[in-house]
Amino acid sequence: MRTADAMRRIYLVIGLLFVALAAIGAALPLIPTVPFLLVAIYCFARSNPGWERRILEHPTFGPQVREWRERRAIPRQAKVWSVLSLLAGVGFTWVTLGFPYAWISIAVLILVGSWIATRPE
Repeated sequence: MRTADAMRRIYLVIGLLFVALAAIGAALPLIPTVPFLLVAIYCFARSNPGWERRILEHPTFGPQVREWRERRAIPRQAKVWSVLSLLAGVGFTWVTLGFPYAWISIAVLILVGSWIATRPE
C-alpha cells in the first residue's frame, strides 16, 4: 500500500472517531460538539471531501463550523453555553470530588472560558 493511501485511511478513521465523539457531545450537555467536528473536517479534508462538505452543510452545526473555519469566530450564544458548561463542570467536580480537585476545574474554567470569551463573534 502506498504511503498516501495509508495516510488517507488514517485520516478517515480519525475523522470518524471525532464525528462519534461529536455525536456523544450532542447528546451529553457537558461534552462539546463543534470542537470535535472541527477536528473531523480537518481529517475529512484530507481523506473524504464529501463528508467534509456534509458537516459544513449541516443545518445545525455547519454555520458554527464555517464561522470558525473562516473567521475563527464563536457566536455569542455558543460562548455563553460553553462558559456555562464549564461552570457546571466546576460545580459537578466540587460536589463529587470536592477540593482540591475542584481547583483543576476552576483553572480550566478561567483559562478556557477566557479564551472562548475573547474570540470574535
